Amino acid sequence: MRQQIIVSGVGGQGAVTLTRWLGEAAMLLGLPVITSETHGMAQRGGTVISMVKVGGFRGPLIPWGAADVGLFLHGDNLAVHGGYVRPGGVRVVNTQAPGAHLGLDALGAALGLGLKPVAANLVLLGYAAGRGVLFCGAEVLAEVIRQQTPARFREDSLLAFGAGEAAAREAGG
Repeated sequence: MRQQIIVSGVGGQGAVTLTRWLGEAAMLLGLPVITSETHGMAQRGGTVISMVKVGGFRGPLIPWGAADVGLFLHGDNLAVHGGYVRPGGVRVVNTQAPGAHLGLDALGAALGLGLKPVAANLVLLGYAAGRGVLFCGAEVLAEVIRQQTPARFREDSLLAFGAGEAAAREAGG
C-alpha cells in the first residue's frame, strides 16, 4: 500500500489534527508513514498544507502533481493547492459548488448537527473514508478518533465523522 495525501485548509480548521490522525491510522495498521506540515500564517487564517505519505517513501514532501488524494477543508484552497493532486487523483472538497471533485458541504453538515465549525474537518474525513478513497477504512479512523480525542469532545467528533460517512453512503460511496 502506497498513498500520498495532502490536507489543505486555513488556520484553525484542524488540518494538522487530521494529518496526525491519518498518521495514527497508518501506524495502527502497521504501515510505514511520514507526515509533514507547513503552518505559514495559519494562526491568522492563512493557508495550511500538510502531507501524509503511507508506504515505503523516503522524503516527507509530496511533489506538485503527485498526491493521490487531496482533502480540501476550505473550498478556496482548491485553487491554491489543487495542483498537488495528480491527474486521476481524488479531490475531496468542503464546498457547496459542483465540480470535478468529490464535494460536500461539510461546514453546513457540521452546523446542521449543532456542532462548531471546526467539526467540518471530521465530516469531510468521514466522507472521504466512506467514499473509499483513503488507504484505510472508516472503522480504523473512528478507532483513532476514539483513542486520540479528549473525552469532552469525543462524542461530537464521532458524530461529525459519522455524518460524513452517512453522506458518502447517500452519494453511493
